[in-house]
Amino acid sequence: MIENSARRFVIYWLATGCFLIFSMVVVGGITRLTGSGLSMVEWKLIMGSIPPMNDAEWQETFEAYKQFPEFEIQPPDFSLSDFKAIFFWEYLHRLIGRLIGIVFVVPFLYLLLKKKISGPLVWKLMVLFGLGALQGFFGWYMVKSGLINMPHVSHFRLAVHLITAFVTFAFTWWLILGIVFPDKRVDASKKVGLHAAILLGLTFLQIVYGAFVAGLKAGFFYNTYPKMGDQWIAEGVFAMQPLYMNFLEGIAGVQFIHRYLAIVLVLYTFYLLFRYMRSVDNPLLANALIYICIVGLTQVMLGIFTLIFGVPTALAVLHQVGAFMMLMVLVYTLRVSSFGATS
Repeated sequence: MIENSARRFVIYWLATGCFLIFSMVVVGGITRLTGSGLSMVEWKLIMGSIPPMNDAEWQETFEAYKQFPEFEIQPPDFSLSDFKAIFFWEYLHRLIGRLIGIVFVVPFLYLLLKKKISGPLVWKLMVLFGLGALQGFFGWYMVKSGLINMPHVSHFRLAVHLITAFVTFAFTWWLILGIVFPDKRVDASKKVGLHAAILLGLTFLQIVYGAFVAGLKAGFFYNTYPKMGDQWIAEGVFAMQPLYMNFLEGIAGVQFIHRYLAIVLVLYTFYLLFRYMRSVDNPLLANALIYICIVGLTQVMLGIFTLIFGVPTALAVLHQVGAFMMLMVLVYTLRVSSFGATS
């Protein structure tokens, strides 16, 4: 429950949180693509918010970095200036994470103490805070995996870190839409909502495989489309034993799933459009079906271009943005359908 006087404030507050989560994931993608993710070897929640302020502090930070495995794979002429460039992105990534915590906690405490919010919304916001805390923990857990023996983070930990961010974003967006569209509708759109829920589940699976592709650097292989090299299914897809390991740790197998799941997703979106466009009596939902198709097709095209051009940073980041857009339109579809309006 929200006091009417606070309704607009809560919407803007949660929307700011959505934007910051989005920004954090985008910056996190740039951090990974620029090889910056292991540049900060210490995890200091409070003091870590202050970067090195002078030459002596920079040199001390650089010397600490040299003690870890990633420095060993850097070029022989890797300098302090080069280190500062990669440090920037990881520092910015962590700074946004701290800012998210402040932006969520301070207004929440204010609203709670002023009794502007109550009931189920308070508990939903507590869940949101829990997701945010998990996101931070999984970020630390992921980075830790690259600071032990091998200078590469676990792609499984990367996937958990990324999917938690997307779940947090989706849940925040869901809460916003619940305030904007508070009415509970019962109409013929419930089946569409169910299909959208299935599509949302598949999208989360696709995001997980996108993280696997990123973590294994699988996008730098088989840079052709629609075939993988000169084959529809590359021999490397089935190279590992047992068979299922190809689709968890194999470069070819992981890319194969990411490629073909994208096709399944876009075909599903067009099925929904042509199957239900004329039968729904909810104009918001009818428009949502169009949005899903447009975003889904755009996202597939971005993925193809990212692959065939060898994962340039700009395209890879746009591809990640496309995943956010897909998530937004699917959550919107659920909320404006009777399937989503009941919760």
